[in-house]
Amino acid sequence: MKNTFNNKTFKITFCAVIAALAVVLMMLTTLVPIGTFALPCLAGALFVSVVIEFNAKWALGIYFVVSVLSVFLAGDKEAVVFFIAFFGYYPIVKNVFESKIKNKIVSFILKLLLFNIAVTASFFFASFVLGIPAEEYTVFGVYVPYLFLLAGNIFFLLYDRALTLFVIFYVRKISPKLFKSKR
Repeated sequence: MKNTFNNKTFKITFCAVIAALAVVLMMLTTLVPIGTFALPCLAGALFVSVVIEFNAKWALGIYFVVSVLSVFLAGDKEAVVFFIAFFGYYPIVKNVFESKIKNKIVSFILKLLLFNIAVTASFFFASFVLGIPAEEYTVFGVYVPYLFLLAGNIFFLLYDRALTLFVIFYVRKISPKLFKSKR
């Protein structure tokens, strides 16, 4: 009997289910008030299972599929920008940073740098491509993107830690139940 985990059909099926769940989460961004930020985070976190069970290449394939489908199907385009610019691929890249770079400080700095580049690029994309006027970013005379960037960095630290805890939970509790014959 063939090993299920080397079976390409099984991998494609598993990845399709994860992709479908991620697309549903992205479509829900218009219905959930905090969906613009929370749902892209959750959609990307689903890719952790694919990275752990298969590899980052399979997870990147799902990221591209979900990104394209989200552009067409998700109502909240700001959430789609957040997903494509950072939350969709970060759970995949996090694995690379933490497994390939042995120095934890360097890994942390690179992850933080990646986040800040992605957020800055998203801001300029939203301003210039989506046409959000600069005055939209001013509240009572205060230019708030700097405050959002500071708050975003704090959120990123919490998100990175939550992903780490999710990976631990997945490996210890979920994976052994889903993939009994693999262990």
